[in-house]
Parts: sequence; C-alpha cells; structure tokens
Amino acid sequence: MAKVKGFLYVVCFVGSIALNIFFVINYLFAVYANKQLSWSQRAAADAEAVASVSCSGHGRAYLDGLIVEEKPVCECNTCYEGPDCSQFLPDCAANADSGDPLFLEPFWMQHAESSAVLVAGWHRMSYVFADHTSISQVLVNHILKVHSIARNAITKGKYIVFGVGSTQLLSAAVFALSLKSSSPARVVAASPYYPVYKTQTDFFETVHFEFQGDALVLKNTSDSGENVIEFVTSPNNPDGHLRKAVLPSANAIYDRAYYWPHFTAIPAPADEDIMIFTISKLTGHAGSRFGWAIVKDKDVYLNMCEYFQLAEMGVSRDTQLRALQLLKVVLEGDGSEIFHFAYEKMRDRWEKISQTVSFSKRFTIQEIPPQYCNFFEKIRGPSPAYVWFKCEREEDTNCNDVLGAANIIGRSGSLFNSEDRYVRLSLLKSDDDFHLLLYRLKELVAREDGTETM
Repeated sequence: MAKVKGFLYVVCFVGSIALNIFFVINYLFAVYANKQLSWSQRAAADAEAVASVSCSGHGRAYLDGLIVEEKPVCECNTCYEGPDCSQFLPDCAANADSGDPLFLEPFWMQHAESSAVLVAGWHRMSYVFADHTSISQVLVNHILKVHSIARNAITKGKYIVFGVGSTQLLSAAVFALSLKSSSPARVVAASPYYPVYKTQTDFFETVHFEFQGDALVLKNTSDSGENVIEFVTSPNNPDGHLRKAVLPSANAIYDRAYYWPHFTAIPAPADEDIMIFTISKLTGHAGSRFGWAIVKDKDVYLNMCEYFQLAEMGVSRDTQLRALQLLKVVLEGDGSEIFHFAYEKMRDRWEKISQTVSFSKRFTIQEIPPQYCNFFEKIRGPSPAYVWFKCEREEDTNCNDVLGAANIIGRSGSLFNSEDRYVRLSLLKSDDDFHLLLYRLKELVAREDGTETM
C-alpha cells in the first residue's frame, strides 16, 4: 500500500511540475507576444481596417488612399464605380493596353498574412547596410534560391545588382557597355520590340550611345557587330516568342522579364552575360519598382553599380524589405505554388482568347508551339503575357481602330516598330479586365460578316 501511495505521489508531483511548466511557457509566450506587439498594434489595426473594407470584389481600399469622413475609400477597377464599386458601366471599353500584372492579386489575397510587411519608423535609416553596400545580401540569397527553383537562370560565378525596376536596369546596362569603347555605341533591337528601348535611349541624348533601330536591318551591313548593343527580349514583348541575339558579335542585353514558368516554357536555364529580371512579372508587384541584373563581367557590373550610386544611391531599403518578404512567400513549401497558380491562370486566359479568335476569318493571333519546360519537366502549351492580334483584311490597315470601334483598347503595332495591322492586347490585368476583354472579342467575332459566327 505504501508503494502505491509513493507511486501516486511521484505521479502527482511530476504532473504538477508539467502543469507548472505549461503555465509558465504560456505566460512567457503571452508576455513575449504582447511585447512584440507593443508598438505595432496601431499600424496592424490600421492595415486590418483598410483590408476589411468591402469593395464588392471590384476594387480595393489602401492605406495611402483617400479618406472620407475618417473612412478609407474604395478605388474601383476599370468599368466599376460607386462607394463599394458595385456598379458596372455597361458601355465601358475593355482596356487591354497596359501590362499591369494584376492577375496575381488573388494569389496575394490568399497569402495576406505571410506577405504582410510592417516597417518600423527607424527601419534602415542609414544610406548603407552594415557591410557598407546598398544591397541586401539576404535578398540576394533569396533571389538565387528562386532562380534555382524556377530553373530559369544560371547564377553561379556571376554578380547581382539591384535597380528600380527593369527599366532602370536596362539604362544602366547600356551605360556600362557603352564605356567599353571611345566611340558612341549603336543601340538596336529586332522588331517587333519593346518601345522603351528606343524612347529611353533617345531621352538621355548622350554622346556615349544612340538608338539606331531594327537589328535585322543592321545585320546585313558590313559593320553590324562593331560597337553595337542589342536588346534581346526573351520571351519577346509583344509576341511571346523566345529569342536569341540577331547580331552574334554585338554586346547583348537580355531582357528576361517574362522568363518565368507562368509565361513561357523554360527549355533551359538562361546563361547570357547580362540578364535582367523584375519582380513586376515574377510576383506582380509592379508598383514596388524592383528588379535585378545578373552580370558575368566584373567591369560591366562595377560600371552598373556606379550608375546606380550616382543616380540615387541604390534601391530604397523599404522596397528591398518588401521584395524580401514577397520572395519568402514564393519560397514557401517547395517554392512552386506561385508558378503553378500563375501558369494555370495565364494558360486559361490564352486558351479562351485562342478559342474565340479561332472562329474568325478576319483576325488571327500569334502561334506559340508547345515546348518542353525544364521547370514542369514536361511539354507544355503557351501562356504568354500578351496577344499579338492581327487584322487580316486588306482594308483593315489600322487594327487598333477596328478594335476601338468594338470598344476594345489595345496598343498599336507601330509602337513596337511593326505594322498597324497588329495590336498588342494585355492578358495580365485583373479578372474584371480580362472577362470584359473576352466578352468584347466574342461580340466582335460574332458580328463578323454581319452574321452570328459563334
């Protein structure tokens, strides 16, 4: 009997200790949690309050948006209005002009908690990080991991430099390459090409370089490779085709903004001397203005760093913090979730547009053949960012006017140094924008030749 009592005493004693440990741990956790939220409660409450504003699924309220009667106001999507964005404007045009990547907004709504960033008032007030650079090495490491998962770029033995979006990186790369010669560099791109290559190069009006148009024209001249800088967009904007440099001896700048598994098959990791990427097309956060270049040559890298140092002493530390948090979400699990989500959405949009245009004899779109993808490890179909839409009738010399008459806004082919028989239509915008574009195109094709063809 004494042994039983002793045993029960030990059990009760151990149980009491375990119970006390449990209460202590919970108490310490509560104290720690309260301490962690001591100064951030108001900021978190403000963010939650804005996020909870109902805009009928057709708009958003923002912390930096308008406040009316001490309440945040909804900013409505295109073609919606009203206090809660619930009123659809039936005569509104389908705007497929810009490349605003809002198609990824639902993904980030699903990851609201893990992607949120709370910035303290004293965050990174210095010009530099602790290592006296303007680049977060932690962010660099996360970028390298993302490329490793996407299998879209070889980064080993190369340098990484940050820029304010890919636009600034393109300019910095031209500047760096132009210093390799004492004579002005000639900047070219094969048509159809992204308009910013010309407009940005012309804007700076420098003695170091000048834009000279279509690389295909220069290819047939005797001095086609001498002191030439060629922009190569792959996948190409506007037609989504994978490209190589037209001029083998030119200094090539590869714009890889769309070289992610949700926009194209990845047949092999890219391994060019200068490759430029942007978070705009990876995560959809165009407004954060963050991009990076992967550079092989050290002198070119140092010249690009000098450009950024002189221009604005590096990318905002706040921007780098947000980019880091976004990439942490991208890398969760096996790191493939965002690519599968985005690919399914872009493929679905492409297939619906393709099916609609297939009923037409008046219009066509670009053909992109299925291709083996290194990321998905299988042959996959197209999922481009844009439709390169063409009016086939001889009299339809301005396809943008044809679409305009059907209440569709696109971007004229001449802006890409191509014919105005072409129009670029964006597939990147919000679900509201895409659904209206699809509806307007169906209406246009159905009226073809005055008969219902669908």
